[in-house]
Amino acid sequence: RRKPAIRKSRWFTRGWTLQELIAPTRVEFFSKEWDRLGDKRSLLPILHERTGIVARALEGSPMTSFTVEERMSWAKGRETTREEDAAYSLLGIFDVQVPLIYGEGYQKAFGRLRREISEQYSINLSTAKGASYNSHAEEHNARCLPNTRAALLHDIAHWATSKDGKLMFWVSGMAGTGKSTIARTAAHSFAQAGQLGASFFFKKGEGERGNASCFFSTIASDLAACEPGMLPGIGKALEEDPAISERALKDQFEKLILRPLAEIQQARSQVAVRVIVVDALDECEQEDDIRAILQLLARTTCEASVRLHVLVTSRPELHIRLGFKQMLNGTYQDLVLHEVPKSTIEHDIQYFLEHELGAIRQARSLSPAWPTKEQVQALVELAVPLFIFAATVCRYVATKGGDPETYLNKVLHYRKATFSQLDRTYLPVLDQLMAEQEDDDRETWLEDFRDLVGSIVVLESPLSIVALSFLLRIPQRQIECRLDALHSVLNIPSNSDVPVRLLHLSFREFLVDPGQQRKTPFWVDEKSVHKKLASRCLKLMSAPNGLRQDMCSVIQPGMLRSEIDKETVTSNLPPELQYACRYWIEHLERSRQSIADGDAVHIFLQTHLLHWLEAMSLMDETSQCVRLLARLQAMATSSARTCAGFLRDANRFVLRFCSIVAQAPLQVYSSALVFAPETSVVRKTVINQVPQEVEILLGREADWDACRSVLEGHSGGVRAVVFSPDGQLVASAADEETVRVWETATGACRSELKGHSGNVTAVVFSPDGQLVASAADDETVRVWETATGACRSELKGHSGSVRAVVFSRNGQLVASASYDRTVRVWELATGACSTVLEGQSTYIRNLAFSSDGQVLHTNEGDIILPPSLNLTSPVQQNEQPSQLSVEDQWVLRNTQRSLWLPFEYRAYKVAVYKDLVCLGCSSGRVALLRLR
Repeated sequence: RRKPAIRKSRWFTRGWTLQELIAPTRVEFFSKEWDRLGDKRSLLPILHERTGIVARALEGSPMTSFTVEERMSWAKGRETTREEDAAYSLLGIFDVQVPLIYGEGYQKAFGRLRREISEQYSINLSTAKGASYNSHAEEHNARCLPNTRAALLHDIAHWATSKDGKLMFWVSGMAGTGKSTIARTAAHSFAQAGQLGASFFFKKGEGERGNASCFFSTIASDLAACEPGMLPGIGKALEEDPAISERALKDQFEKLILRPLAEIQQARSQVAVRVIVVDALDECEQEDDIRAILQLLARTTCEASVRLHVLVTSRPELHIRLGFKQMLNGTYQDLVLHEVPKSTIEHDIQYFLEHELGAIRQARSLSPAWPTKEQVQALVELAVPLFIFAATVCRYVATKGGDPETYLNKVLHYRKATFSQLDRTYLPVLDQLMAEQEDDDRETWLEDFRDLVGSIVVLESPLSIVALSFLLRIPQRQIECRLDALHSVLNIPSNSDVPVRLLHLSFREFLVDPGQQRKTPFWVDEKSVHKKLASRCLKLMSAPNGLRQDMCSVIQPGMLRSEIDKETVTSNLPPELQYACRYWIEHLERSRQSIADGDAVHIFLQTHLLHWLEAMSLMDETSQCVRLLARLQAMATSSARTCAGFLRDANRFVLRFCSIVAQAPLQVYSSALVFAPETSVVRKTVINQVPQEVEILLGREADWDACRSVLEGHSGGVRAVVFSPDGQLVASAADEETVRVWETATGACRSELKGHSGNVTAVVFSPDGQLVASAADDETVRVWETATGACRSELKGHSGSVRAVVFSRNGQLVASASYDRTVRVWELATGACSTVLEGQSTYIRNLAFSSDGQVLHTNEGDIILPPSLNLTSPVQQNEQPSQLSVEDQWVLRNTQRSLWLPFEYRAYKVAVYKDLVCLGCSSGRVALLRLR
């Protein structure tokens, strides 16, 4: 009786009743005779059938658990008296507000609703273009054929669906063993099953896909798309720090992934586990970033309503193997592809070859007997264990205009033991191309090949045929003709504005391998190609249509970069020019060239330094300029005094003004030049090239002061500062319950260590620089990982504020002193307190282990440590004491007054390292000085 009544009811066809059905906790239904039919809970199956609304929504799950399109679908088939109400009746479903404008019509009302929803639910995160498994860049890359890799894919599927499965599954294998194909297949399967959370396919030399800069923001964006409940948490992180995508990896991971996941009230999906797929981790540029990614992903817990597993593929590089080994037992399981039974690999490669060659036979109407079983078996023997060999051979045999039978026979001629597997993979393709050239033309063809293809394989980020034409100064038509026969080794799109990509990294490795120099005419001299590319980048940037002042014609010097839309930047800085700006120094460095006075680099800097800084700001790359200029400085010869002086000054110039140039690109021509010191080489070089609207009449600094950079970020007084053992980092502790780790070269904040609930009083690096220990008023000591900023352990036991902390010289122990008049010694490996030294007569503020590790030196005398600590031999330190020190308002060199400090630089805490002095001030300022 209830079902027919509800099916016939017009109440379910009205627009406004959707909110009335979903919003209240309890809704009761009656017939027109006022007979009670039931409520939402008892009528759930019938209501779901009648409305199409999923049961979880009817049961009261938060609306953020459902995507925008899911919620839109609930309104289909509903009618309203006024056409605009079809949109207005959904305002409560999306928790948005728009003015009700009756008469505007259905389309405009829905358009405004969609825009409001988009604005509220959009997240402005930087993501790596083409990194997802189903991106256009990955669209034509292969997946495993049915009946191949069956056991491995079954193991991965079982791991992903098991509640007891380990957090991570690592598939490792040498180049060409099919790791990426497996990752794509697994990601596709997870997506089909509704399990895929996110994917990131690293690719060396493809911009943001080749580094970790956008890794966690891309993962967060993917996760939020399938778990909308993350959006409020991500939105909060962006509101607190709009530049969160540029922060340390630890901060990105915690604020964009961990916290938003923890705040989800109810997961959208009922799957037990969501999987993140990370492919080719070894192709990420920085080893430190790889280690950080592994350490951070290992922190993913099961406490959130959404449980995550991570599938990682990579080559078995040492730093990756060590990264996994450092994880806790039970964190991951692994599988080594080149250790899979040979019979299994042979079966899969044979199946692949028979499938692909069969398709070629059918397409070309070849004999049913082709290829023979003997030919297929011979190919299998040549291929094992490299799937890339089989894939490349099939693409080569299928070359348009070629004879498959002839091409297959040529491949089989490379069976001699003198040929490596990469030789057998790529030489048939290249030898065939050279054989097609006339004898007199072969040398010219080889030069053209090395110039064009050598550039493509060496590029730091792929470029389109159009961009290659501008950069290499080769006519577009010539590039198209030269690449036409290379489809078996390069991904050459039909659209000339889409980047040309390597089909596999092994092609690059084959061409640039120094061992190939005397073996093959196709060898590419990597150093020489980098030299040519550096030169072409400089010429492109220096051309009349290259770099210039106000490239986007914004005119207003105070225009912020955020106010200039991306289309304007792209139209004025085309891909080839952006590439040149980003990578000219990289190519110059890899060519191992030196910089001399008056050479092309020196002239470019004198003419275009400010233009380059403007362009880098427009591309949101200002933060890289300090590092790039430092690398240029290292390339200047000892005789290049003029250029070296210019670079030193340019480095100071950028350090001083990078924060404003990053925000407002044109301020490099105004504020930076106005406030640069009178003696600044950069200012004196370019001042006559740039009309000045502002002039300092009195008070201009005569020269750069000794302050290399001011590190701003603390909001409380700085209690402690310390350099890392190699001087690359400095850590500062402040009254705001945080520790910040800074890069001394750039002044950038590497990470912010949060966790203490009281003012931080002391901070110290471990002897190897891998860890940071901090002591605080909250009576605890925390030990952090320098690379990731993750808290490794919290040492509890003191009953008063902890005032000092120090590592033993072998890095195995941590000692801490407290206002409770005790010194505690902790074992770093376990976090256990091994010794409590009580009965101290007064407060201890300073601690240091003796060179043999048997004694603790303190400001109140020495404390002999008990033999039970069983200290191993300490690591030998080759420390050379700095000649610098700070006393009151003076920096001393060899105890002699050297530099007077203005009031605002007078330090509460001081650290020195060689020629560097770090000053922690009560204002929260941290200043770095270099005294040469």
